[in-house]
Amino acid sequence: MCNTWQFPTKPEDEIKASDLVSLPKMKFCNITGGEPFLRPDLADIVKVVRSKADRVVISTNGYFTDQMVALAKLRLPNVGFRISIEGLPAANDQLRGLKDGFDHGLRSLLQLKKLGVKDLGFGITVSDRNAKDLLELYDLAKPLGLEFATAILHNGYYFHKADNVITQKEMVIGEFNKLIQELFKSRKLKDWYRAYFNYGITNYVKGNKRLMPCEMGRETFLVDPMGDIKPCNVVDVTMGNIKKNTFDEIWNSEAAKKARAAAKNCGKNCWMVGSVSPAMKKDLLTPTLWILANRGKYLKGCFPDA
Repeated sequence: MCNTWQFPTKPEDEIKASDLVSLPKMKFCNITGGEPFLRPDLADIVKVVRSKADRVVISTNGYFTDQMVALAKLRLPNVGFRISIEGLPAANDQLRGLKDGFDHGLRSLLQLKKLGVKDLGFGITVSDRNAKDLLELYDLAKPLGLEFATAILHNGYYFHKADNVITQKEMVIGEFNKLIQELFKSRKLKDWYRAYFNYGITNYVKGNKRLMPCEMGRETFLVDPMGDIKPCNVVDVTMGNIKKNTFDEIWNSEAAKKARAAAKNCGKNCWMVGSVSPAMKKDLLTPTLWILANRGKYLKGCFPDA
């Protein structure tokens, strides 16, 4: 689902922690890859980003347990971990290409939980191959008190993929509908809004227009490994490079205006949490009205047609 691993970058060309000091104040920052724990200076990067963001989450395949534990032991405030687990063991290890990858990921989760890490969970990128594992993974996360994040296949320059596709649409949508029903059974209001996010995934699978506006390049941005500031991981348009200019200079440049226009008009209708979460927080009424109109239906098993 992602060929980033086939295009490794050279460490000497990548950004360093010192390159990030001009980043603005942020509500949230996700550190992703590739695999972040391949970097020996990850702790330095986290410290700089943590000084800028209210909350930081590191996305990882969970393979490097010792490095994860060492970082967690620094007790940096409001730093969390999300481990990518792409299904039960057979599906996960096939999709991730890592022998015993499921075991490593689960072991990392359990050790981090034992250390008392609060912001902890795992996520699945759903495809035809692993959709049937969706509910089982949710059922695994729930009693452990772990956050459960979902995503769906996307294509983009950052993934080095253009052929990701859901072929068994009815089956995949059906599995998401079951998850939405379970989320609506929860007493946590946050889970109800997660139900809306997952409903948006089914809408994306159907090929429909995005449910909420995308403001990538306005509300959020991407810093790539080379220091280029871009609207997101799908629109390959650069605003500027943080190794050459400060963030404020880049953010207010003519190149940034062009990048925002490109993102606004890209027409891809992506539905990823990085763009959806800010949109939901900005317009809480839209998901709230959907919840009020649909929770009872889902609880009765009245799922929308695929």
